[in-house]
Amino acid sequence: MVFVLGVLLFALGILISVALHEAGHMGTARMFGMKVTRYFIGFGPTLFAFKKGEVEYGLKAIPAGAFVKIIGMTPLEDEEDVAPEDKHRVFWRKPLWQRTIVLAAGSIAHFIIGLVIVWILVSFIGIGNPAQAAAQQESVDTARVAVAECIPPEGASADFECGPSDQPAPAAAGGIQSGDRVTAVNGTAVTNWEQMTKAIQPLPPGEPATITVDRAGQSVTTTVTPYADEITGEDGKPKTVAKIGVGAYIDPAIPATIAYGPVDGIGQTFVVTGQFAEGIGKAVVNLPQKVPALWNSLTGGERDPETPVSVVGASRIGGELAERNEWAMFFILLATLNFFIGVFNLLPLLPLDGGHIAIAWFEKVRTWIYGLMKKPDPGRVDYLKLLPVTYVVIVIFAGFTLLTVAADIVNPIVLFK
Repeated sequence: MVFVLGVLLFALGILISVALHEAGHMGTARMFGMKVTRYFIGFGPTLFAFKKGEVEYGLKAIPAGAFVKIIGMTPLEDEEDVAPEDKHRVFWRKPLWQRTIVLAAGSIAHFIIGLVIVWILVSFIGIGNPAQAAAQQESVDTARVAVAECIPPEGASADFECGPSDQPAPAAAGGIQSGDRVTAVNGTAVTNWEQMTKAIQPLPPGEPATITVDRAGQSVTTTVTPYADEITGEDGKPKTVAKIGVGAYIDPAIPATIAYGPVDGIGQTFVVTGQFAEGIGKAVVNLPQKVPALWNSLTGGERDPETPVSVVGASRIGGELAERNEWAMFFILLATLNFFIGVFNLLPLLPLDGGHIAIAWFEKVRTWIYGLMKKPDPGRVDYLKLLPVTYVVIVIFAGFTLLTVAADIVNPIVLFK
């Protein structure tokens, strides 16, 4: 039930974001005196509508987006259809800077939504504590371990708690303590987590092994008996390895999350958003490279967790996070999705807003160059000539959308196994 609620809430969050995207276009257009005639949420048959002033507002049956009608914003509109008294209010007749703001307002709305969500998280709910992240990294760098109480049963969740009937973990049974730093495995020196893992995984499960640790400056050697576990190898195939039941040590006195308050949270919001921006930039650049992995997931291969997701997949992940009570991650995902949509929509490709912005500025620069050359203004770009390219982009986007939706249905990304 909570899973379904999470899915619906996340889908609603996306719909609200898209509605605010179109509201951004509408609000800035009206601010500059452009004529707006329609603002609808959804597509398909109209459920209800009302008119306020010159704008018709309404809700349609299919909640798959929203749209706004700004006179003259669609380049192929026949100007003969525009009333004489509205000629000066046509979108393309307005100054370039105003048109740029109106076209970019949708993406700006997504950025604002993302910033507000992040600010609420870092100010009041709390977000990952950098001190804990640094402590965890220090433990990885030095092979400092936290000791599990027991061997988790197959399929156990991340929040599994040991019971009296569970088998003690080898490290705990061997006397290794949380906070110890592993320095050698069967006499082979190790200095970091990677070296320790490579030394432990090949050990024969069920056979004793010696582990040397540094405990508050003293060297202690103990005997442990590793158990067998199955993991996914670098080649994507399952393999059996030895484990002793340890993880990276984090001082329990360091809180997992930290809330900065409404004032300090403002600065921290931009710090966190900057971290998101790096990942989003890489995601946009690497998008074409992920297509083969998506196709592979449809043909029986394991789903790469770094492949793109559709609205279906994102909502499903939102449901998982809600079910696990991971509401902070729920809203981080929603904020990240808004940032991604905002950036993606500004790409200089038709029919995206970024494509219209690029053409508007191209027209301006071309007019300036022709003026320097004492030639007549060539006028507006002929969008009819760009239709073939636009259709190609639409087909690519549609195909990519269908691919991600299919992958999210047939082989979805699962956060908690």
